[in-house]
Amino acid sequence: MASLPPRRPSGTLHQAAGLLDGEAAGLLVAAASDISLIIDGDGVIRDAASSRADLDDEGIAAWRGRAWIDTVTVESRPKIDALLRDAAAGTMTRWRQVNHPSPNGPDLPIRYSGLRPNKDGPIIVVGQDLRAVAGLQRRLAEAQQALERDYDLLRAAETRYKLLFQLSGEAVLVADAGTRRITEINPAAIRLLGRPQKRVVGLDVADLFEPAGLRELHGLFAGLRSTGQASDLVARLAGGRGEARLSASLFRGDGATSVLLRLSPLATGPAEPAGVPGGALAVIERMPEGFVVTDTARRVLIANAAFLDLVQLATEEQVRGQPLDRWLGREETEALALFATLREHGAVRHHATVLRGAYGSIADVEVAAVSVPSADQPCLGFTLRSVPRRVAPTHAGGHDLPRSVEQMTELVGRVSMKALVRETTDLIEKLCIEAALRITRDNRASAAEMLGLSRQGLYAKMRRYGIGDLDGSDPELVP
Repeated sequence: MASLPPRRPSGTLHQAAGLLDGEAAGLLVAAASDISLIIDGDGVIRDAASSRADLDDEGIAAWRGRAWIDTVTVESRPKIDALLRDAAAGTMTRWRQVNHPSPNGPDLPIRYSGLRPNKDGPIIVVGQDLRAVAGLQRRLAEAQQALERDYDLLRAAETRYKLLFQLSGEAVLVADAGTRRITEINPAAIRLLGRPQKRVVGLDVADLFEPAGLRELHGLFAGLRSTGQASDLVARLAGGRGEARLSASLFRGDGATSVLLRLSPLATGPAEPAGVPGGALAVIERMPEGFVVTDTARRVLIANAAFLDLVQLATEEQVRGQPLDRWLGREETEALALFATLREHGAVRHHATVLRGAYGSIADVEVAAVSVPSADQPCLGFTLRSVPRRVAPTHAGGHDLPRSVEQMTELVGRVSMKALVRETTDLIEKLCIEAALRITRDNRASAAEMLGLSRQGLYAKMRRYGIGDLDGSDPELVP
């Protein structure tokens, strides 16, 4: 590093710098950075040094006498050109991160800045090792993926809870342990109590029973608060709904304490109100797939519990008489295309669309529909099968990237032609990249050359379409 020329600062620093010869100034630069280079006017490395022993194993000493641009990876060459071009007398260039091929495995990421002390003199380049940063970024990406997996598991558990709560044949309510106010009620409890959901939620549990049994009820809640346990009791439901056995369990969630209440009607209680489906209708009610019957104007006549769960509603009364279009389809044109096909052909199979819930949920469903114009009351029948959401790459428009021409044509009438053209371009790009990787046996450098892309451009597109495994060893993970 004896060839390092000293900079000429002003004032006190100028006087201090005058005490240092060229060799001492070079040693100072080398000690203040991980890597220091002296670059001549032709861009050739005249001297190279590192201040860390682990960097010596990367072959830095072998860079002497080579063009600086030849020591970096292909995608880093433009950055070296920019550093050499921006080096001006008396000013530091902005920092740029480049990658050097390493004999020990993954590329070596270095952050460089340069200074030309004299107008016609060499360039002093200082570099910072970014391997620790790359490792942190890799661990951050792994942590984010772990959080996403945990979030998916949590959502799945919540969905199962809601589904079991809604489809349970046992009357179940949830109440706040402190105030005894009811917060949730399932359809079985609604039928047992003979009241709509909106008239039950918010009530005191005591309002569901006749006054004669309130002392036992108060004792049940007192026991729950003190010991967390309480014995079952038999009480008479208000409104002449007969006797029921009440079981209670205490649980905590979302920072609050709640009570799970189960109501089991006794044999002496009244029969369920008329209108509860039996026979074939009972089978439809218990189907795991959504089932809806509408009139020819698409107003709902019958809906089973699975459909109510998909649209986030509790009772059939809330959907009866409402147009099915209210929940079906991402856009109005999508539902209209389904109904037009049903009118023309009398039946529809495997129509992929979504159901929009009353509280903002979106469920992917596959619809099969049939028209029955010859019945006593002409009607339309729909089954809606929930389709598990797949983790798939999306483009800027937000639609899942189609994987075939057939899937592309199915989008006609559901999205605009401009979006279809954009998705066609994405599909062709994805297929070309997959073919190039298959031909080159996953040699990404060769695949990038075959496609006429830079290595950086190929990695960006692979990441966009979710192709291959891009781990922390790829240079693109370091900004």
